[in-house]
Amino acid sequence: QVQLVESGGGVVQPGGSLRLSCVGSPSIFRLYKMGWYRQTPGYEREWVAYITTDGLTKYTESVEDRFTISRDSAKNTVHLQMNSLNIWDTGVYLCWGFDGETEYWGKGTLVTVSS
Repeated sequence: QVQLVESGGGVVQPGGSLRLSCVGSPSIFRLYKMGWYRQTPGYEREWVAYITTDGLTKYTESVEDRFTISRDSAKNTVHLQMNSLNIWDTGVYLCWGFDGETEYWGKGTLVTVSS
């Protein structure tokens, strides 16, 4: 079992930046794919980005060129750098990991983009 814990959410003005972190315990070594989803009330959970152990990254179209996902395996951490935030980025951001058989989820961190 892997536990994922997110941090870094908060309130930011449009155009601002936030950096989310997800720490996996005891280790993210077995999670060959990790990523972020976001949940907004009234909408389905939306995939945002993922990264593999090989460093391959993919982004949903709405965040491409604004968000950057990275992985620090030595620190069992995945980051999501979010720049040029807009109101449509508001939501609970959930960390996700997959070891080929089992999906793991964090409880989420709230990001609010508001003027």
